[in-house]
Amino acid sequence: MITVDSPVQTVLGDAKKKTVEAVAEGLGLRTVGDLLRHFPRRYVKTGELSEVDALREGEMLVVVGRIGESRRRTYTDRRTNRRAFRVEAVLETDGPPLSMTFFAKAEHIASWHERRLTAGRRGIFQGKVGRFRDTWQLTNPQMVLMGTPGEDAAQLALETLGDLYPIYPLTANVESWDLQRAISFALSVVDDLPELLPGGLREREGLLDVRQALEWVHHPEDHGQVTRALQRFRFEEALTTQLVLARRRRALQAQGARPRTGGGGLLAAFDERLPFELTGGQQQVGAEIEADLARPHPMNRLLQGEVGSGKTLVALRAMLRVVDSGGQAALLAPTEVLAQQHHRSLSAMLGDLAGGGMLGGHPEATTLELLTGSMTRAQRTEPLLRLASGEAGLVVGTHALLEDVVQFADLGLVVVDEQHRFGVEQRAALTDKAGTPPHVLVMTATPIPRTVAMTVFGDLETSTLSELPAGRAPIQTTVVPLVDAPHWIERVWQRAREEVEKGHQVYVVCPRISGDVTEQGEGDAPAVVGETRPQRPLAAVEEVAAELAEGPLAGLRVGLLHGRLPAEEKDRTMRAFAAGELDVLVSTTVIEVGVDVANATTMVLLDADRFGVSQLHQLRGRVGRGGLPGLCLLVSHAEVGSPARERLDAVASTTDGFELSRVDLEQRREGDVLGASQSGFTSSLRDLRVLRDEKTILHAREVSSRVLDEDPDLDSLPLVRDLVLDLEESVRTEFATRS
Repeated sequence: MITVDSPVQTVLGDAKKKTVEAVAEGLGLRTVGDLLRHFPRRYVKTGELSEVDALREGEMLVVVGRIGESRRRTYTDRRTNRRAFRVEAVLETDGPPLSMTFFAKAEHIASWHERRLTAGRRGIFQGKVGRFRDTWQLTNPQMVLMGTPGEDAAQLALETLGDLYPIYPLTANVESWDLQRAISFALSVVDDLPELLPGGLREREGLLDVRQALEWVHHPEDHGQVTRALQRFRFEEALTTQLVLARRRRALQAQGARPRTGGGGLLAAFDERLPFELTGGQQQVGAEIEADLARPHPMNRLLQGEVGSGKTLVALRAMLRVVDSGGQAALLAPTEVLAQQHHRSLSAMLGDLAGGGMLGGHPEATTLELLTGSMTRAQRTEPLLRLASGEAGLVVGTHALLEDVVQFADLGLVVVDEQHRFGVEQRAALTDKAGTPPHVLVMTATPIPRTVAMTVFGDLETSTLSELPAGRAPIQTTVVPLVDAPHWIERVWQRAREEVEKGHQVYVVCPRISGDVTEQGEGDAPAVVGETRPQRPLAAVEEVAAELAEGPLAGLRVGLLHGRLPAEEKDRTMRAFAAGELDVLVSTTVIEVGVDVANATTMVLLDADRFGVSQLHQLRGRVGRGGLPGLCLLVSHAEVGSPARERLDAVASTTDGFELSRVDLEQRREGDVLGASQSGFTSSLRDLRVLRDEKTILHAREVSSRVLDEDPDLDSLPLVRDLVLDLEESVRTEFATRS
């Protein structure tokens, strides 16, 4: 008896061993149930020729086409010096024709190809697109020809199919018809299909039962059936995911947290000193955070806003409220450069309010500490003691704050800057240091895919700062396409020199530290689907700094900065640049967030296509911060029409970070919503897409709340409960493995 738990090879029939292995290993389909949940990526209409518009060399094409003409030719095989044959055919589509060539050593094989490929015959053709002598070709095509079932191993009796033919995601050694045939067989022999959604819930939501949905997704008669089937599976997945997140929120709230309602005078003293009024957005978000801090369960809020919108000020005011309540607050930064920058900026904003216990300190003052991985044991001793005793109310740090030796007297608030640099488990490691769960505020200037996903899925409450404070100038962003005009790089350095001559400063950002081609760049963004990268040397900080100082920027004061430098040298370089002692800073992405030099007006990003959308937006936010217009030059060899060039054009077209986050999400997928993966192809979502299915996700969130209100233990949904528990356990296991 074949069930959904049977090995996938039980329905693959007489498939070759390498095909069976590819299905299991390449596609990850190890059971019949896995195979049934492997949905088509698209469908082709069998009743009409496929529309083919823009062809690209190397792409895999699946089309319904018609043989326009075919002919057999004889030639001499140079390797054997014997007569051989080739059959050349022209495939007509609703677009450009494609040539196909089939080689045969024996005449009877050539005759067989010739009989099959008669003019006017239609079929489904799959192959890689190539170009030869100004003619488009379909290389090594596989085909299912209509009209003669059983003619060859790939023939699938097309008359049994509807008007739509499913095209499945594939891997090497697997053809779409291999999967179609196996799935059809599985649906005919598996009687017991597990139904996650009970009849009452399906009826209320207008959803198909699982068997009908599987039949319609794999054997649809029209696109309406596909839509109904996918609606069921997407809701099923959205509900399961929402139940996990809702249970997480409820478990956190059930733990309780200490309300932080103030009581001291530190925040009031700070507000009195502000030389400007808070923006309306800062006041509104501050009120939301204040209300959260006053509740007896932990705040778990995302604060998102454009670069320079004043998120740090909002976060500092929240931290001061917690100190006023007798607690401590920690700001977790992703890099030492950023941690040191935050420590300097917070110290400057607080003044003597950060001089607690010091002669001349304000009577309401607290102590602000810094903890980073490069600090020696002796340098850490005093800050660690002040944190453990409670003398220090505020601390800024990197991952060093997660170490076991760091203890707090009463950790009340954790602020995570640029939350996409930290997984959920890293935040949990810091919050575990508190006696009771602390409140958590995470910040980001550009929502990257996982942030957008978490926002929609509801793991975090969301606050948004949409207006910029006074003094922020516009930034002009321009793509410099060296693939079209290599000489334009000369104008880039002329433009940089012009800015320095005006008394301003320039950033030059590179994706690598050294010229070692095997080295992973500090800012290397993962490639997206459909993106190929040329194997050429990328701009490296050390080489570029030397070349500029000796060449186009000779005579200017050029410094360099990257993550491998000693902490003291990094700090010294940033201080020199901030003080105007350097004209040009050649750097990796260590300056991506938080670095604030008002006199820096220009940024040159070399090999800009190697950075993600969020990185590009963050990096250009380093200029135009002092009221002076900013200029960002995206230097790239990316071809027009490539995903990389589209990414650059999108960044150049808008400074709206929230719009760019959608571009990023469309290119890079959602990442692992429940776990720690940040983005790319490891999305834990099988059928859902956050942008496309936002309404379904939000509706499932409402349904999940109702379900848990009525049935906290999910006894009425036993299969869903098992899946939810499995997901929760997999997340815990992943966290334990990464710890």
